[in-house]
Amino acid sequence: MAAQGMYNDKVVRQFAVMAVVWGVVGMLVGVVIASGLLWPELNLGIPWLAYGRLRPLHTNAVIFAFGGCALFATSYYCAQRTCQVRLFSDRLAARLPWVSCTSGSSGAVAAPSRACCSARPSR
Repeated sequence: MAAQGMYNDKVVRQFAVMAVVWGVVGMLVGVVIASGLLWPELNLGIPWLAYGRLRPLHTNAVIFAFGGCALFATSYYCAQRTCQVRLFSDRLAARLPWVSCTSGSSGAVAAPSRACCSARPSR
């Protein structure tokens, strides 16, 4: 049996926690979108709460942020145990969840602002 400190499980835990956080955020946005489709008065006339603005936020948060974090967590867990070695660099592995969450959150925040705005009006 392997020694307790042989594998770097800290990065796996960080990605697993962020997968849960992004899953809750993405699915909560999905519930808000579905509620807005059922009861249109819930958006209070605010254009940022329209379906077209929130749908990219929901899909990006669920597919890329939640799915990406879950994929990284399982990949790091399985790779260490399959190869029976620790990750190459603990410092690099400690930074990756933060880089991943920063890029995921910046994409999720920027998505609604790009959703309905274009240089030319649609016909």
